[in-house]
Amino acid sequence: MPRYNYVALDSRGQESSGAIDAESQSDAVSQLRQAGYFPKNITEEGMGPKPKVAKASAPGKSAARKEIKINIPFLQRKTIKPRVLMIFTRQLATLIDAGLPLLRGLTVLSKQEPDPVLKGVIINIAESVQGGGTFSESLGGHPRIFNKLYVNMVKAGELGGVLEVVLMRLAEFQEKAQKIKNKVVSAMFYPAIVLFIAVVIMGFLLVFIVPKFEAIFADMLGGKPLPGLTQFVIATSNIVKNNILIILGAIVGLAFLYKFAAKTPKGSAFIDAFMLRAPIFGDLTRKSAISRFTRTLGTLVTSGVPILQALNITRDTAGNAIIAEAITRVHDSVKEGESIVTPLEASNVFPPMVISMIDVGEETGQLPEMLLKIAEVYDDEVDNAVTGLTSLLEPVMIVFLAVVVGTIVIALFMPLISIISGMQQ
Repeated sequence: MPRYNYVALDSRGQESSGAIDAESQSDAVSQLRQAGYFPKNITEEGMGPKPKVAKASAPGKSAARKEIKINIPFLQRKTIKPRVLMIFTRQLATLIDAGLPLLRGLTVLSKQEPDPVLKGVIINIAESVQGGGTFSESLGGHPRIFNKLYVNMVKAGELGGVLEVVLMRLAEFQEKAQKIKNKVVSAMFYPAIVLFIAVVIMGFLLVFIVPKFEAIFADMLGGKPLPGLTQFVIATSNIVKNNILIILGAIVGLAFLYKFAAKTPKGSAFIDAFMLRAPIFGDLTRKSAISRFTRTLGTLVTSGVPILQALNITRDTAGNAIIAEAITRVHDSVKEGESIVTPLEASNVFPPMVISMIDVGEETGQLPEMLLKIAEVYDDEVDNAVTGLTSLLEPVMIVFLAVVVGTIVIALFMPLISIISGMQQ
C-alpha cells in the first residue's frame, strides 16, 4: 500500500506533519479529515518535487538583481474600502459556517486577499489568535479598519457561540449602510457637478470674454451709454478679474474653515443641525441618519450586545452630532431605568412615527425587531427621497445654468444690436 507524507492543520490551527498509509491520495485526505485534520499538502513518498538547486553565477557575470522596496510610512495606505471589508466579513462567515476553524478561515482568506493592507491585517490577526488571543481582541488592535461596532458585535458573537451568525449580520449591515450612503452621495453629486460647471463657465466668460467685448463697445459706441444689464455684467467682470486671487483664496479659506469647524464640538453640532434642517437636502439627511441609528442599534442588540453598551457604540458611529446628543440622553435615561421614548421625543429630531414604533417595541419586548423594521422603512423612504430629489433638481439646475449663461450672453448682445442698427442708418 502506498505511503503518503502530509502537512495538515489540527482543530487549534497548529501545523503538523507525518506519514500515512492509504490506497490513494483522496483516501489519505479522507483519513486525515476523519481524524480531525485539515490537509494542506499531501505527496506520495518518493514522488515529491525535487528541491531546486541554485545555479552558481558564471565568472564575470553579476549576481541576480535584488528587488528594492522603498517604504515611506506617511505615504502608505492604512485603511481599506468599505466594500473590501464587507466581502471579507461575508467570506469569513461562510467559511466558519461551513465548519472551518477560525484560524483556518483566516489563513485561507489571507492567501487569496488581493488588497495588500487587509492581507497584512488578516495575517497579523491570525498570528494573534494562534498566540492565544481572542478574535475580538485581535480586531481591536486595528481600529482604522475595524470600528467599535464591528469589534463589539464580534465579541458578543464569541461569548454567545454564534460568531458566524454575527458575522453574517455584520456583512448585511455593511451592505445596507453602504447602499444608503451611495444613494445619498449620488443625490448630492449631480447638483454639485452642475453648480461647479456653471461657476467655471461664468468665471471664464467674466474673466476672458466680457473684457474683450468691453473694449469693442468702447471703440464702436464712442462713449454712448450702455444698457443697464450690460453695465452690471461689465462691472461684475471687472470685480472678478481684478480680485481673482482674493476670490480663490476666500474659497480655499472657507473650505479649510469648514474642515476646522467640523472637528470642533460646537462647529460640528452647528453643521449637523444645519444639514438636518437644510431646505432641499435636510429631509434626505434626516431619513438616512434615522436609518443608520435604528439599524446600528437594532443589529447590536439582536447580536447580544447589552443595551447600554450598544447605545454607546451607536452614539460613536452615529455620524451626526445632533443624533449623537439624543443617543446620549437615551443612554442616561435607560441607565436610570427610564424609557427610551422620552429623550428621543425631546430631541425634536425623530418623527412621531419612529417614536411610536419604538414605544410599541419597548412595551412588547420586541425593541430590536422594531428598530430593524424602522430601518427597512426608512431605507425605502431614502429611495423615494433620492428619486424625488433627482427628478426635481435636474430641471432646476438646467434652468439655473441657462439663466447664468443666458444673462451674460444677452448683456453682451444688447449693445451689438444698437451698433448694427446705427450702421444700417
